[in-house]
Amino acid sequence: MRFSWFLIFLVGTSSVKAAQPLHFENDILPILGRYGCSSSGCHGKAEGQGNFKLSILGSDPISDWTAIVQEGRGRRINPAAPHESLLLKKASGAIAHGGGNRISSNNEDFAILLRWIMDGCGLGPTDAPSLVSLRIIPMGLEMKPSQSQPLQVWAKFSDGKEKNVTSHARYQSNADQVASVTEQGVVTGGDTPGDAAIMAGYLGEVAVFRVVLPRSGSTIQFQLPQFNSVDSAIDNKLRKLNISPSDLCDDLEFLRRVTIDLTGQLPTEMEINQFESDTSINKRRKKVEILLERAEFADLWALRWADLLRVDREPLGHERAFLYYQWIRQSLINNKPWDAFAREIVSAEGPTQEIGPVHFYQAVKKPGDQAATISQVMLGVRITCAECHHHPFDRWKQSDYFGMTAFFSNSPVRNPRTQEVIQPYALGTTMPDASPNISDKRILLADWMTKPDNPYFARNVANRTWAWLFGRGIVEPVDDVRATNPPSNPELLDILAKQFTSDNYNLKKLILFITSSRVYQASSKPNDSNKKDEQNFSRAYFKRPDAEVLLDMIIQASGVPEKFPGSPDASRAVQLWDSKARHDFLKLFGRPNRVTACECERTHEPSVAQVLNLMNSPRIQTKLSHEGGFVARLSRDQADNKAVIDSLYKRFVSRPPTDQERVRALDYLSDPSRTRQVAIEDFAWALLNSNEFIFNH
Repeated sequence: MRFSWFLIFLVGTSSVKAAQPLHFENDILPILGRYGCSSSGCHGKAEGQGNFKLSILGSDPISDWTAIVQEGRGRRINPAAPHESLLLKKASGAIAHGGGNRISSNNEDFAILLRWIMDGCGLGPTDAPSLVSLRIIPMGLEMKPSQSQPLQVWAKFSDGKEKNVTSHARYQSNADQVASVTEQGVVTGGDTPGDAAIMAGYLGEVAVFRVVLPRSGSTIQFQLPQFNSVDSAIDNKLRKLNISPSDLCDDLEFLRRVTIDLTGQLPTEMEINQFESDTSINKRRKKVEILLERAEFADLWALRWADLLRVDREPLGHERAFLYYQWIRQSLINNKPWDAFAREIVSAEGPTQEIGPVHFYQAVKKPGDQAATISQVMLGVRITCAECHHHPFDRWKQSDYFGMTAFFSNSPVRNPRTQEVIQPYALGTTMPDASPNISDKRILLADWMTKPDNPYFARNVANRTWAWLFGRGIVEPVDDVRATNPPSNPELLDILAKQFTSDNYNLKKLILFITSSRVYQASSKPNDSNKKDEQNFSRAYFKRPDAEVLLDMIIQASGVPEKFPGSPDASRAVQLWDSKARHDFLKLFGRPNRVTACECERTHEPSVAQVLNLMNSPRIQTKLSHEGGFVARLSRDQADNKAVIDSLYKRFVSRPPTDQERVRALDYLSDPSRTRQVAIEDFAWALLNSNEFIFNH
């Protein structure tokens, strides 16, 4: 009893709060959000937790009030004995609670909840001011490793007043290795130079604190050539971070990198020899131009876009899925302007037997899913979660989701919470008062999307293209563009988008522009200043090829073809337009199922199973020992072990061996304890399992 009187005393002496009636949305929901009660990991998940469900991060105040006050016969609150309320006893850990002790009983927030129950658990004044915006003090800072900076978060309401909500905001860093943030809003610099965006969220609004963390140590000066404006944008950023870029890669490193990136193949020994002997100044650019016109380029890049655009045999059927894929591939062969490509998808209509992009609407049938997929694939913006609640990390509300959905729906679209009719309107624009007077509303969306000043489309294509060439995007993940996940180099993304639009959305010219930069041609060998850099492209990053590409590299290196059941026309894995075609290797190495538009469906993360497969797979050993394969032929036809070693290195890692490597290899092949062919097979196996083969770099 003394405990409850203490709390009543505490509430009574809280001067400002005691003088004003509590408002459920403005005063209670922030507490539930701050302590994770309404998070997706607790009562905010779809099915709730322990028969108690809250809307995610307080996005539906009325349903939350109902769940707390009325559901379960009102068992969660006890106005007659407020301190005995189940809500308080579970939150404070006084009785068993799966979420643990969330709010200490001597905490001011606990006292506010108690007072709200004592006052009758009301919704609060109907004319209470609503939240308008959020701001952070400071907005940004250059920090040092281990330096700490507490944040202040201020909420502005519709009556013009501001309130310090630092203690009730939720925080998240998009780069913990650069800067982390505590639950109390204290930011601490990490040990990896770069940028971080610290999000503060409160109710339905977010704000961002930007951190720049330069590398500690003496100031570095560098003067490397700049081939185009990509290099100047990267160099400007690296100087701010006190990082020196790596030098240019050699010709053969470039040849291997760009051949895999653009065609999914290894360069042949003939191509290696020709490129080495070419003395022209612009031979790298000429090689890119040649690769862009090869059929293998269309194969690889059609595979990537087919993943995103849901070329899926299960909902489409074999024939229609193939027609859809062929349209994508032919668009790449014809170098169709990418604005026209996007327009044809968004506004597609006609017979499915003739019109390829129509099948997008057969693979993705619901208007809401169509809107979300187009937003994610063509704009890089995720809006799916806004179907049910305000986006937890961005500005998108339910009305924005249904505004996009209205473009694809033939019937009126209503906000499920307010029942308000939502007119079609694009992301970031204002909803019109009336529906547009046009038979196909999708044409308006296509017009908006493909305008040169569209804030998303060109940047999204540029960012995705950059990510496929570098292994990570300027915005990462590439399909999660939002204010709380800004680009690591905004200047660079602007340059790429401007170049893309000025070249009339020519994808091949964009690729040529990027690959012509010094940044793309940088060595993968780090220096002392950039060895920790993971986001600023100061060197070439090692990247695991797609599952299909890696399999094709093994096929090409071994010289033994692969049979693809059900796909007799496919001689390479990247030609498998059907993602459901059974193949254990492709499944193991992360081929997507194409059931969502998320880039994350395709995985590149290594696993123990992958390592064991490459080391022990009978299928790979069979390829290396096959009497018709490259290794057996080399063993039979080439008596000179030195020439054998040179051929193996060029075949597998696209370069001749170093003197030291050649000596060690000669010793191994000369060992009389094994036959010569077995020794050559063993050496080929070792090269195939090396990081230099498995990764593009």
